[in-house]
This record gives sequence, C-alpha cells and structure tokens, in this order.
Amino acid sequence: MLGRYVNRSCTREELDELFTYINNEQNEETLNSLFASYADTASTAPDIDYENVYSQLIPPRSRIINFRRLAAAAVLLLLAGSAFWYLGHTRKPQPLPVASKIEKIITPGSNKATLTLADGTVVTLDSAGNQTIHQGNQSIKQQNGQLLYTAQTNSGTVHYNKLSTPRGGQFQIVLPDGTKVWLNSATTLRYPTAFTGATRVVQLEGQGYFEVAPNATHPFLVKVPSKQRDSMEIQVLGTGFDVMAYADEATVNTTLISGSVRVKEGNTLQTLQPGQQAVMDNDNHAITVRPADIKKVTAWKNGVFVFNNTALPAILREVARWYDVEIVYTAKPSAELYGGGISRNLQLSSVLRLLEASGYNHLKLEGRKVIVLP
Repeated sequence: MLGRYVNRSCTREELDELFTYINNEQNEETLNSLFASYADTASTAPDIDYENVYSQLIPPRSRIINFRRLAAAAVLLLLAGSAFWYLGHTRKPQPLPVASKIEKIITPGSNKATLTLADGTVVTLDSAGNQTIHQGNQSIKQQNGQLLYTAQTNSGTVHYNKLSTPRGGQFQIVLPDGTKVWLNSATTLRYPTAFTGATRVVQLEGQGYFEVAPNATHPFLVKVPSKQRDSMEIQVLGTGFDVMAYADEATVNTTLISGSVRVKEGNTLQTLQPGQQAVMDNDNHAITVRPADIKKVTAWKNGVFVFNNTALPAILREVARWYDVEIVYTAKPSAELYGGGISRNLQLSSVLRLLEASGYNHLKLEGRKVIVLP
C-alpha cells in the first residue's frame, strides 16, 4: 500500500486505512523497517505535487483539532515517500537509541504577545483576551489573537507603540491605516499610533507578513536591522509580502506575494515582482533576487512548517522559535536535505519523531533543550 501511495494509485479508503495504521505508535518498529526497505529498493524519486500536498496538510482552521492526528500521519507518509530520495541512500536509518525516546510534553506556540505603550506601560495579550486599551485620546481593541487600532480623526499626539511576540508566540495587528500584519515568533514591530507624515514607517525585527492598505500618496516603509549600516528599507504602495529578518539567520529575506515592492540597502535598490524574493546577505550586504517558494515562505502563517530541500539546522531554528526550546549540537548535523511539511499544531515530541524518522541524526529532549545526536 505504501508503494501505491507513493505512485498516487491508492484509493481514498486505502489512504485512510494507511493513515490510521501509521498513526498507531504500536506499529512504529514495523513502519521504520518498511520505510527503510522501500527506500533501498526504489530507484527513482516521485515528483511531489506540492500544490496538492499543501492542501492536504492544511485542513480548514475549524477542523484542525479534529484532524490533527490524521494530518500527522499524512506528513509522516510524505516524509517517508520523498525525504529518502532527497537524503540519498548512503546508509539505512539506524534504530533509534534508547536515549532518544521523547517523553516530555512541550506544546506548540499560541497567540500571545506584549504591547508596550508610549509611556512604558506593558500590556499582556493572549489568544483569549478581549479588552480595550486606552492611550491618550485613542482606544486600542484586543479581539482574541488580534490587536486593532482605529484611525485618529483629530490632531492628537502621535505615540509610538511596540508589539512583541515571544518565542512560542504569534499575533496579528491592524494598524491605524488598515494595514494588517501577522507576527511570527520572537518578533517585534514598532509603529506610530497614527500615520501623519508623507510616508508610513514601521520597524520590524523577526518575521512578519504584511497586507498593506493602498495609499499611493503615502508609501509604506518597513525598516529592518542591517548589521554595521543603516537599516534596510522595504518601500511599498499597497501589496502583500513577507519579511524574515531574524538575528540568528544569515540573510534577510523579502518575499513578494502580490503588488510591487522595492528593497533598498545602502546604494542598492531592487524592485521585486510577485513570486520573487530579495535575499540580503547579512555579512556583505549583497542583495540577490530569485524566484520564491511562496508556499514555503508563508506556511508559518497557515500553521505549517514546510521544507523544500531544507537542511536540518534551518528546520531546527524554526522549531526552536515556535516551541521556545534551545538546540544543542553534540554531533555535526548530517548533510541531507528535507522535503515535506509538518503541522505547527503538533506537540514537539511528534515533530521530533518525524524528523528522526526521515534523517540520520537522532534528537533527544532534555527539559527545554533538543539535543542533536549522531
């Protein structure tokens, strides 16, 4: 049946049966042996239809809880059916050592953040909160996992606020001009409570997805940290784009979904078209424009980790931010590349099992540390 799945010839009933079997932990040893045997005998890699894969991995939000275990099984199949070809056939995956058994329950991140007002007051926000926050003559509403600013209609004082998500947190905000921003884990957005000048300027550290309210006479600017130079600047009129600017990443990536943006760093100015990504090297500040994997870039916003020829360290950096854990290397990560996806709604233990089943490194959880073993 595994072969029929990989060849896309199994029926819906067979697929459901296979998911159920895989999701039963009592079958883990048999499955590991089966996957290894199948990888050794297969000679060609199947083409992965990422469009269909993503649609299967991301159920409607109202059904995520009901289908969580089914999604986990689907992902395991995806990794078993594709990752072995990405990783190569240098040796069979070895049985997991006793030390890598994962027992501690670490749950995924959730909607939570802190709002720092202009006077230094810090307000805690979470997924269940509904409140009105007063600042001068302006009211700020929190509705579940979203912060909503209303446009100021008078010439009141403009304040600067800061919305920060911790590791293991995410949040949404609607700025005074109607621009919507999704903030990923470990991200800070600084912004004015009203846009009154010729430009609309915000500052971002971390990762955010923007849907900018169109205003041709007042361009929207996103400034991100740039080592040893002035901030890198993203110039926007009205568009949807993602910015990834974490301090522990080697590059700052700006990915355009729709509309048009210009990325400016020093004297370099690059204009992006939809489906393109500007990659700025944090060391030499060179900017490269390349085609973007939109599904992968925006997967975090849709509740999924997506990998497309991705190395283990890059995957674990994402995992560390979302589950608020530390990654400790006691062995060099192997060089294989991963393909597939994993739901961000799973417990950390399930994510680590899936990564172990598809690679050559073992992963051990001690407290809030993930230990990378040979």
